Amino acid sequence: MRAVRSGARGEWKISRPRRRCTSVAGLRVSSHSASTASRFQRARAAFQSQRRERRSVQAVGARGPFSEAYRDRARGSAVSVERSPDAETAAAFAGSWNRQREGSVYTREQFLDWFTPLEPEAFSGKTVLELGFGNGSLLYHMAACQPARLSGVELGDTFERTKANLGEALASELDLHQADLTKVDLGPYDFVYCIGVLHHLKEPVEGFRAVLRHTRARGRFHCWVYAREGNAVIRYLVDPLRRVTSRLPWWLTKWAVALPAAAKYFLYAKLLRALAAVFGESLIGRLPLGAYSLWIAKRGFSFFHHVAFDQLVTPTTHYIDRATVERWLEDPAVDPDSRYVVFRNGNSWKFGGRTRS
Repeated sequence: MRAVRSGARGEWKISRPRRRCTSVAGLRVSSHSASTASRFQRARAAFQSQRRERRSVQAVGARGPFSEAYRDRARGSAVSVERSPDAETAAAFAGSWNRQREGSVYTREQFLDWFTPLEPEAFSGKTVLELGFGNGSLLYHMAACQPARLSGVELGDTFERTKANLGEALASELDLHQADLTKVDLGPYDFVYCIGVLHHLKEPVEGFRAVLRHTRARGRFHCWVYAREGNAVIRYLVDPLRRVTSRLPWWLTKWAVALPAAAKYFLYAKLLRALAAVFGESLIGRLPLGAYSLWIAKRGFSFFHHVAFDQLVTPTTHYIDRATVERWLEDPAVDPDSRYVVFRNGNSWKFGGRTRS
């Protein structure tokens, strides 16, 4: 594996040596794709074995080719990354992601919920691209769906943490690129997804156009964004605070602000979950942030703290209404018969479809 410069814009990517390409079921894929699914499974098994043996993933890869390639890529990409209008936001999130424990932040149940109405079978044997992969938490679960090829783009400096989260064996199977997702061009994929990223861009619509640009003809795309609807508490109470905390040192935001805020919301969500057992979820879900609270209450306090820190550390957050989502889906590249919009947990939108042939 090596670091190479991608295109005229100076983006860098972690890349394997090129392999001969063949045609499988009408798709142009690399000759190793037929065995990729089993290799993903072996890689995941190897990573889980490492964790059981209490071996440090960071130490395993500290002197390996990924580490050397990453250092070279990081030095060479500094200028192009800093020129991005979203560089400040990417740096803030990198600070958050790089302080997470190894493994995926999300459970398998959360992963599947984010992608509903799509089923895991929709990704099997496909070429898949994630725009804005953070610390690889979704890549970790997507790999289990056995795609033919799995790629990711991330503007932030999170590659070492991603390697640790995925395990070196699994990370070596992926094509990871550090670049501005609104400007990079990696060619078409069968399935492109962008979860929790568009609403943090200076120009969210440019991010959506990048999703469509990377989706092949008749390919699928899927996105998730914060909704304007159902988020009055966040918009009027939390967002004004975010404008201040995003300018503070990360450690002050995380421990002096996010921690007590997470503790209060943790108690609120757990209380609603207990009340729902008595009065029913349909009734309790009508309370402020009710549906979302019932969903997140399944997780422990560390996840609440992670979510609170994420909310408070970012310089840019948009809350996007349904009319805007529907306007995006009116893009001529989108097949109008394939479009869907789903209101998730009473405070966010899942949407997607297919591109035209």
